[in-house]
Amino acid sequence: MRLLMVSGDRQVSVGEQGPFASMLREFSRHFERIDVLCPRPDKPVTVRDVFGNVHLHPAPCGRLGMVSFIARRGIELLREHRHALIVSHDYGWFYNGIGSARLSRASGVPYLSELHHIPGHPVAANVRERFDKWVARRYVAWAKSRARAFRVVNSVEMPELLRSWGVPPSQIEVLPSLYIDLEVFQPAKELVAADCDVLFVGRMVDNKGLERIVDALALQAKQGRTIRAHFVGKGPLRDAIRERVARAGLSATTRFTEWVASPSELAELYRRSKLVVCASTCEGGPRFTVEAMACGTPVVSTPVGMMRELLREGENGACAGFDVESLASAIERVLGDEPRRAEMGRRARVAAERFEYAAILRGYADGLKRIAGSRA
Repeated sequence: MRLLMVSGDRQVSVGEQGPFASMLREFSRHFERIDVLCPRPDKPVTVRDVFGNVHLHPAPCGRLGMVSFIARRGIELLREHRHALIVSHDYGWFYNGIGSARLSRASGVPYLSELHHIPGHPVAANVRERFDKWVARRYVAWAKSRARAFRVVNSVEMPELLRSWGVPPSQIEVLPSLYIDLEVFQPAKELVAADCDVLFVGRMVDNKGLERIVDALALQAKQGRTIRAHFVGKGPLRDAIRERVARAGLSATTRFTEWVASPSELAELYRRSKLVVCASTCEGGPRFTVEAMACGTPVVSTPVGMMRELLREGENGACAGFDVESLASAIERVLGDEPRRAEMGRRARVAAERFEYAAILRGYADGLKRIAGSRA
């Protein structure tokens, strides 16, 4: 089977590795050919073909021209290679989905709309996210008569939302996107000393709840508890979070890292941390919490994305609400009892094993083949 993907990822075309590159590597074993339409990268394009049968087609235009580019270049590829399915990664202004729907109508090839998460759901971090959720709802209403199905990556939060928006259950496909290399992300083979109590990994943007993490740590400090924190990531809020840490008097116990060079280095950070914390207001996964669990590190998280179904209070971590006090309390419940925390880590590894890289991607590939072969 041949697959046409319309992606929002531009990393692969400039030679950078990441989750999408890992997915394509495994997908290359399941499909005869994969063509990927992607946005114009910020750096010069260095890669056009990867893994032997995956072909990248970066746009020559900005976002305003993406719908036309997808429809124009897509029809050329479909005529030449006769793909069985168009897979559209849909987000933001949904130009991928609009272009894919136009392409599907012109070619007769069905398209699958992938919705990994909806900004502002379950909680909006700002006015922009409330607007983005409104846009997403209108896209779904428009797309449900055009897309063969909607792919979601968790089995509770997103199906509930789409059903409430009028999407029939038969049009919702749950195909997880958390694929973890359990050989890389695994517990330490020998006992290692933790050099961090609380670890965050991710983009420094509004929906990550970074201010609440800092405020929760400050609240713990006021109660006489010293917690070593490590923030890994970059983004528009990075300087503001540094300033917030300084104002809270936490600079001596907090460090920042912009980038980790390899998955193995990231895994080592997880293993040297007592817990990871996610204070997000909306997520599809998130990936970093499950990677940490695979390394035997328990999680404190808000009820977002996959965490609603994976995190078990007191078993493999602790659940927090969307407020500072709740987050601080959850952190204390994990860090306050070391033998219990260690047992949570062991159980976290067991919970994460269901996301083994090859098995999850085989299920994803099989799902796409089933959708392509199903009746419209």
